Amino acid sequence: MQVLLASPRGFCAGVEMAVEALQRALERFGPPLYVFHEIVHNTHVVQRFRERGAIFVDDVREVPEGACLLYSAHGVAPTVRDIAAERRLRTIDATCPLVAKVHREAVRYVRAGYQIVLIGHAGHDEVTGTMGEAPHATVLVESADDVDRLDLNGRKVAYLTQTTLSLDATHRVIARLEERVPGVVGPPREDICYATQNRQEAMRTLAREATIAVVLGSRHSSNSRRLAELAAEAGLPTHLIDGVSELDTTWFTPSDTVLITAGASVPESVVDECVECLRARFDATVEEHALREERVVFPLPRELR
Repeated sequence: MQVLLASPRGFCAGVEMAVEALQRALERFGPPLYVFHEIVHNTHVVQRFRERGAIFVDDVREVPEGACLLYSAHGVAPTVRDIAAERRLRTIDATCPLVAKVHREAVRYVRAGYQIVLIGHAGHDEVTGTMGEAPHATVLVESADDVDRLDLNGRKVAYLTQTTLSLDATHRVIARLEERVPGVVGPPREDICYATQNRQEAMRTLAREATIAVVLGSRHSSNSRRLAELAAEAGLPTHLIDGVSELDTTWFTPSDTVLITAGASVPESVVDECVECLRARFDATVEEHALREERVVFPLPRELR
């Protein structure tokens, strides 16, 4: 068996920053420390912090008045910040800077009188936060077919995108929007983050050499699901798993070439455990294939510097 280990994989700069922010906050302020939504969409990371005293909430009103609250990497709507202020919460903002950029673009477009079309997945924490910047001027679409159903009433239109989408699917939606709305405008650079693009590019390239794919990531992780979809579209039997406990050796044959990658919120230790399992069971050889080198680093929230 051969294992092709995709690189880049795992933690992106936004996740690194958010995870370190929560670690520092627990060290400085001690438990219990409240976090609005999961810090990142990964069960291993969330459980590790629960054990250290982090309490994850989906409603700011669950946080005791005057307590410390950290905003997750996915960003929050202005109404959340308002409620936090009313409850005199000490807040730490660990929003990924690339998500914060989309929020700023939403504010800029709505002030300029645009109807905003947000391309993303309904219910995702990032989408909820972005739509909260201009809820009465923002409409969500998930597919090109959704664009056909829009009633834009002749208004000038701008589009924004969730940062963790499939590049190909997003381009299809944008193309349909440009057909329907001549003159539609978008951000100066695509909002899909560099890490998402790099991991998808590595998947597309290495899928040509593999016979089966394993994507490490939680099922509620948008970018992990996109990687699994790309592998399946390439014709590979594909398994999206949280970790080695879900790895079933009956999926494989000794002659397989196994492509392994990980979503942007997956710790490297989870990857290592799966690789070691295949080494032990199939005497697999492992080759790391690095298509890009990532050197992006985001500063800690100002409240922790």
